[in-house]
Amino acid sequence: MYKSELDKHIQQNTLANSFILFGESTFLIDRYTQILTNIPDASVAKFYHDEYNFASAKAHLSQASLFGDQNVLIIKSEKKIPKKELETLIEYCEKNQENIFVYAYYGDDHKSYTKAPAKTKTMCVRFFHPNQGESIFTLSQVAREKNVNIDNQSISHLLAIHNWDVALACNEIDKLKVYDRAITTKDVDNLVFGLAEVNIESFINKILNKKDFKTDLESMLDHGEDEIRILTAITSYMTQLYMFHIYIRINGAPNALEILGYPAPKFVVDAKAAMSIKIKPQTYYKLHELLLDSELKMKSSHVDKGAILLSTLLRAQQLL
Repeated sequence: MYKSELDKHIQQNTLANSFILFGESTFLIDRYTQILTNIPDASVAKFYHDEYNFASAKAHLSQASLFGDQNVLIIKSEKKIPKKELETLIEYCEKNQENIFVYAYYGDDHKSYTKAPAKTKTMCVRFFHPNQGESIFTLSQVAREKNVNIDNQSISHLLAIHNWDVALACNEIDKLKVYDRAITTKDVDNLVFGLAEVNIESFINKILNKKDFKTDLESMLDHGEDEIRILTAITSYMTQLYMFHIYIRINGAPNALEILGYPAPKFVVDAKAAMSIKIKPQTYYKLHELLLDSELKMKSSHVDKGAILLSTLLRAQQLL
């Protein structure tokens, strides 16, 4: 099933008690994991990635809950749970309707989970990246949950700042709680830092692909971004690419969880992997040396930081 069907079951209170959540949107997988397991006073066991242990997970679902509360099991992983183990955990939910089990799968093998195991009521839900309408609706839900009064126009403006990345935009909602009134687009501009990861990646990719980046740079500076923060963001991104480069050379393929410390969408991983391989190790060294030297100049002398930044980025393109 898809998100819309799951939403109907939530509204009609006709949910099963075991779920397999998967798909392209890690944000929606995380959000619905939280929604489905938000049960007051429940006994919750969480296993993240390599923490998963079948014996411990099974023991949690099989034990009598203290004080008669519900047992909730959450497993988040890029790796597939062995089929028999998954079926056993679901079976414990079928036998005891007080149990709740959510398996949040962040891997790419979506075909394995399109259908629920035979003779079970497990709900398998695939989440795609939300379109603009869905993004606005989701952010409005988050705002209501956090008692932030913001209309759809301001929500659209917030999402646009972050190139319609719902996860990044949702992280900004807490900042807007400082206003005890309806939020305007001006409030969003005042409080939200516009140098979003997606925006800076687009800017950096123009540099790396030797395209003209001056208009983007001027726009960021005009919106009050600091030259040093822009430079350090680029340095951090280059370090990340170098980590991808080394990991791929050693292991043959990227693994976002091991490189970044968290699962990332496949299209993001593929793009970073492809870019990382194009740059030679010696070039990484020269780029880091250039960026760090320029940062030191900005911090230690009373010069035009904008001029240093522009000169540095042009020199970086010459090294590529």
